[in-house]
Amino acid sequence: MHILLVTGEYPPMQGGVGAYTAALGQTLAGQGLAVSVITHRRGTSLSPIPPLSPDYPRTYPQISRWDWRSLGRIATLADELAADWVHVQYQTAAFGMHPAINFGPLFWRRRGFRVAWTYHDLLVPYLFPKAGARLRRWVTERPAFSADATIVTNEQDRLALVGRVANLSAIPIGSNIRGVTLRAGERQGERARLGYGADDLVMAYFGFLNRSKGGITLIESLHRLVTQGRNAHLLMIGERVGASDPTNFAYLQEVEARIGALGLSPRVQWTGRLDDDGVAASLNAIDVLVMPYSDGASLRRGTLMAGLANGCAIVTTTPQTPLAELRDGEEWLTVPPGDGDATAQAVARIADDCQLAGSLRANARAASRLYAWENIAARHLSIYGQSSGLADPRLLPDNRL
Repeated sequence: MHILLVTGEYPPMQGGVGAYTAALGQTLAGQGLAVSVITHRRGTSLSPIPPLSPDYPRTYPQISRWDWRSLGRIATLADELAADWVHVQYQTAAFGMHPAINFGPLFWRRRGFRVAWTYHDLLVPYLFPKAGARLRRWVTERPAFSADATIVTNEQDRLALVGRVANLSAIPIGSNIRGVTLRAGERQGERARLGYGADDLVMAYFGFLNRSKGGITLIESLHRLVTQGRNAHLLMIGERVGASDPTNFAYLQEVEARIGALGLSPRVQWTGRLDDDGVAASLNAIDVLVMPYSDGASLRRGTLMAGLANGCAIVTTTPQTPLAELRDGEEWLTVPPGDGDATAQAVARIADDCQLAGSLRANARAASRLYAWENIAARHLSIYGQSSGLADPRLLPDNRL
């Protein structure tokens, strides 16, 4: 079986969807499938072309612009590869905010390919507001009604589509960063390398910033801890902004301005881009990982999954939809979105209670095993092996407004 993965971003481009696609493709290839990736020309792949190892997907960085012509380019490559499935990894901004990709499933199915569609989120495009929310929602959801299989990565999106979409599956994402455990001496050495002493309270945030990730709340919580007399610091792990969303830089400037206005610049350290081992080491060296998403914690957040895999004591925001596997006070502490006071109090609670900190870290590592890539790949293999269950694509309902 040959799977052609379609993604708007791919390493070395920065972005969670690209990292997810690389990990999924490699795991599927390791389980015996032929896997190829078509992506933007900047996504030159994790490995050489052709790959040195059969466990690396072959990468085709052939798309210079995601528009109507790109649908034909994808179909041509799928035909050349004799692909059995075209599988799109969808997040709006990663495809240049162009709606063409949303009509891909119908286009490709009419050319004889089976199509799977993974929603990394169901957020509607935030550009082109004159189109109206109803039309933008229709365009966003259209692939779910024309693909052979639809996958969502979190419970909130599943609830939005269940009962309306055939062949719907929920498969949470895994961590793009391998979980490691540092011994006490190694952890102390990593903290020293970063410039922190044993008595420093080191908060951290992992991932690039955008408006949904609560950067201002993060800075407000650091300020509250400092004004309480705590020797608190903030380590910003990874690149500051991603490759796909042009609005990220404007929000980064807002966060940097807030840091300066509060006089916190000496207490905030930006690591810049790190390799996976560097990220894992940093996550193991900190005291508390703070991920204050404005829309609540979700299993679609790869950076959050990396925190679980590396046994972080995590403070995050209350999920919009309850997560049975992750409980407040057990695997993490949750606070209301946008509440800097509550966030600071949760961080202080972990700092002051060694037993709680240890329990959170152990439970986080245990929970991360539920989202192992081998399990994720097995779920995909099951979907690929099923019959489509849909009518002839030429007779699909038009789903007009």
